Amino acid sequence: MNNQFGRGPFATPPITLNLIIANFVVWLACTILPIGDTIQEYGMLYWIGSEKFHAYQFFTYMFLHANFQHMFFNMFSLWMFGRTLERDLGPQKFLIYYFVCGVGAALLHMGVTAIEWLSLKSQIAAEATTMGMGAAQLANKIFTNHVMLGASGATMGVVMSFGVMHPNAMVMLMFPPIPMKAKWLVVVFLVIEFASGVVGVRDSVAHFAHLGGMLWGWLLLRYWKKTRQIYY
Repeated sequence: MNNQFGRGPFATPPITLNLIIANFVVWLACTILPIGDTIQEYGMLYWIGSEKFHAYQFFTYMFLHANFQHMFFNMFSLWMFGRTLERDLGPQKFLIYYFVCGVGAALLHMGVTAIEWLSLKSQIAAEATTMGMGAAQLANKIFTNHVMLGASGATMGVVMSFGVMHPNAMVMLMFPPIPMKAKWLVVVFLVIEFASGVVGVRDSVAHFAHLGGMLWGWLLLRYWKKTRQIYY
């Protein structure tokens, strides 16, 4: 029995297909249902020091997106590269890989946020005294809106793995529309994300989360290869 959707180059294996469907359904629910804003509020990943933080958000944030464009480009990347990766790893390993990348992205994002908090600690304490409130209370107020949502960290891990396992495969960029080997695409992404994160580009993109997804994905691939669970 064929467990893929579609035929030929457009065939999509089950885990990739179901992840895309799940993300689309959640986006649709957030868009058209009266409780859409509530779903977003409770599902987004808040800073761990925020009173709105819950552990389950490490998973739910991956299925929420800021808008249709955000969701579309993440799912397009997942479809483009996830189909091959799922066939390489098998459905079970691919699902594990996807969530490890997503959670790993969130962990690195949390770590960077903690470093930011520590660097602002003295400033926060001084401002808290001026405003007549505790430092922890003010820090919570500052970082309450420091949230993350989207499947970008997980999908960047998928793109990275494609470049590692199929380094010389040619891929066509969308902007600009030029062909490039997968290994160079990964290098370009790494340089852009690292430079943007270090410089602190203010574009509402969690650049270190993208790096986190790629890092944890690479580590998991290396572990599976070392234990001879996969070969590439």
